Amino acid sequence: MGIITVEKTDRLFWLGRYTERVYTTARLYAKSYDHMIDVIADDYKNFCSAIDIPDVYGSKEVFLEKYPFDENDMNSLFSNLQRAYDNAIELRYEIGSEALAYIQLCIYDLQKAKESDAPMLEIQSLIDHIMAFWGTADDLIASEQIRDILKTGKRVERIDLYARLAFPAADLKREVNRMKFRIAKSHISYKESVVKNLETLVENEPMDYYGIVREIENIL
Repeated sequence: MGIITVEKTDRLFWLGRYTERVYTTARLYAKSYDHMIDVIADDYKNFCSAIDIPDVYGSKEVFLEKYPFDENDMNSLFSNLQRAYDNAIELRYEIGSEALAYIQLCIYDLQKAKESDAPMLEIQSLIDHIMAFWGTADDLIASEQIRDILKTGKRVERIDLYARLAFPAADLKREVNRMKFRIAKSHISYKESVVKNLETLVENEPMDYYGIVREIENIL
C-alpha cells in the first residue's frame, strides 16, 4: 500500500468513529428497549440525555419508532450507519470487500428491524455484524497503518461516548491507553498535549467527564 492521502486518512478515521458510535449506541438502545416499552413515564428522555442528543421526539412511542430508523434525524442509528457506509464505499480498496460487506449487512439489519415485530433481534444482528467488521479488519487488512487509523477513530469515539455516559474510571483509563498507542502509530497529525491532558484527567477523582469530552473533541 502506498502513501495514504489526507482524504483517505480522514475517511478511515471517521469510518472508525461512526462504526463505534453505532455499536455503542445500539447496545445501549437494546439494553434500554424493554424498560422503555414497559414504563409509563417518558423514560426515553434519560436515554437522550445519556448520549447527549436533543429530545426532538416528544414521546417514547415516537422515539422508539424514529431513533433507530429515521434518515432525517442526524442522530439516529440509521444516519450514523449511513455515514459509516458512505466512508466504507469510498474505502473499499483499502478495507477490502469482506469488511465492506459487513457494513452493508448492518444496513440490511436496520431495514429488517424497521419492518419487524421483534426489532431487537435485528438490532442484535447489527451489533454482531459490527463486531465481525472489526474482526475482519484485524485479520484481512494488510496495511498496519490503515488498521491503526481505523482503530484510532474507534478509540476516540469510544472515549467520547464513555465520558458522556459516565462510564467507570477503569474503562476510560483503558480506552485512553489504547488510543494513545494507536494514534502514535497512525501517522495522523494530532495534539500530544491533549493526550497528556486525557491521561491526567482519567487519573483524577472525581472524574471530570465534561473535561474529557472537551479534550477528546480537540485531539486532531
